[in-house]
Parts: sequence; structure tokens; C-alpha cells
Amino acid sequence: MNVLRLGERIGAFTSTYFVVWILLGSAVALYSPATVTPLGDHIALFLGVIMLGMGLTLTPADFRRILDRPRDVLIGAMTQWICMPVFAYLLVTLLDLPRELGIGLLLLGAAPGGTASNVMTYLGRGDVALSVTITSVTTLAAPLVMPAWIVLLAGEEITVTFSAMAEEILLIVLIPVVAGLVLRVLLDRYAPAVAKAGLSIFPAISVLTIVLIVAAIVGLNVDEIYSASAVVFLAVIVHNALGLGAGYGVGSLTGMSEDRARTCAFEVGLQNSGLAVALAVAFFDPVTALIPALFSVWHNVTGPALATAFARTDGTPVPTADGASAAD
Repeated sequence: MNVLRLGERIGAFTSTYFVVWILLGSAVALYSPATVTPLGDHIALFLGVIMLGMGLTLTPADFRRILDRPRDVLIGAMTQWICMPVFAYLLVTLLDLPRELGIGLLLLGAAPGGTASNVMTYLGRGDVALSVTITSVTTLAAPLVMPAWIVLLAGEEITVTFSAMAEEILLIVLIPVVAGLVLRVLLDRYAPAVAKAGLSIFPAISVLTIVLIVAAIVGLNVDEIYSASAVVFLAVIVHNALGLGAGYGVGSLTGMSEDRARTCAFEVGLQNSGLAVALAVAFFDPVTALIPALFSVWHNVTGPALATAFARTDGTPVPTADGASAAD
């Protein structure tokens, strides 16, 4: 029991100060790129570990919630599937981003929801069950939705086929999530103590893994980051802001309760940047991963800030991230 409690404390501590670890990892990468660039060869593996952790947080009851609240799940998923890719395409066009950077933003826009949305929903007093359900739906649909958007929006600019990208997403996202879900069911049935221990420590593992991914990408793109124009940072900031605003706005306009509108904001505005990074490295030039990598840092600043604002609006203290998954 003491070991379990220690694991919970470590997980809560690492999740609460997640932004700090991201910034520290990025600083190390900027100061000594050679230290972290070898990690770039393992980004897909790291993402698979994170997706396995997401699967471990799921239970069959999470999917039964789709039947209980299909309307809100559909609204949240459709808002993300439509708004974020369209916002990305408009920004690429309006800001006249170079080809590689533009494809990176499109990959980010087409990505499913990240587990960051679940953490921020919890901290911001949203509907966590709805958040987990929407994230699950968009993640499971990613092998179809994501390559479809990329082929449609980038079309003639890419040589990657729909099937190749779908296969990659299947391997590094869907299979680990399903494996985690199956493992959770088996552990709950035959070794509940082990299941609790795993859930208590996995937030720390997820945080470390995300920090490694971000550090690797920053290290691989040090020169590009130093030479990046304000337009690149503007694209990241505006895309994130549009997603958060659109999610909350659509949720409110469609009659969602306040907690569910907040959930919709986080689900739409916080993307699985780790997946976008992995696909950028797998199929394109490393510089393509620059915008998703910067987004990974930025949305872990705006997410906690918005969650804090929501919690303070309620006049209640901001809860700690106890037991919550880490953010990608």
C-alpha cells in the first residue's frame, strides 16, 4: 500500500509540473542537441508507450458512455475532425507557410485529441468521462480520418499514400490503445492490485516519454527553431486559440452544460501533437515536425492556464492532477 501511495504521489507530482519538465527538456535540447537527437529514432516507440498508457486508463464502461451521450460525443468529435484541419489549412494559406512547415501544421490539425485534454478537463472542472470518450473515439478513428485529411488538403504536395499513413497510425496508435484496454480488463479481473499500481505510476511514465519526444524533436530542429520567423510561432498560437475557442463556442451554442462545453474546448484545442511528430518524422523531412513540436510545448501552457481560469470562475481551488494521465 505504501508503494502504491508513493506511485500516486510521483504521478501527481510529475503531472502537476508537466510544463516545467517540457521546458527543461527543451532547454537541454537547445543547449546540447547531440544529447537528445539519438532519441529521434524511437519517437514512434515512445508514442506507442503513451498510447498503451491511454488504453490502460480505459474500461468498457467508457465506451458504453457513447450510447449514454451520443449527441455530445458526436458534436465534440465532429468539431475537432472538421475545425482543426480547416483552421490549419487556412493558416497555411494565409501565412504562406513553406511546404514542409505547412504539412506539419496540417498533420497537427488532422491529429486526434491528445490525452492532455483529459488532464485539463479534470483540472478545469469539466466532464472527464465525456473527455475520455471523445478522445477514445477520435483516436480509434485516426487511421481513417487523419490520412484522409492529409491526402485531401496536401494532395499533390505529398507522395505518401492513404494506406501507408493509415498503417503507420494503426501500428503506433490503435494497436497499443487496444492492447492497453485488453490488459486493463485482464488486470482488473485477475490482478486488481497490479492494475492500481500501474495506473498510479503510468502518469509519470507518460510525462517522461512526452518530454523525451519533445526534446528529441527540438534537438533535431535546433537550427530551424533559432531561425524560425515569428510567423511559425504565430501559426502555433493562433491554431491552438482557434481550437479552444471553437470547441467552447460550439459546445455552448449546441446547448451543452458548462462542464461539457469546457470539455469540448479542451478536446478540440489540444491535439495529439506526439502523433503528428511521429508521422512527420516517418514520412517527411524532420523540419516538418517543428510546428507539432512547438505546439506540444505551447498547448501545455495554454491548457493549464485555461483550466485554472475555469476553476477560478467556479470559485473553487484548482485540483491537483492526481491519477490523471500525462499530456501529449
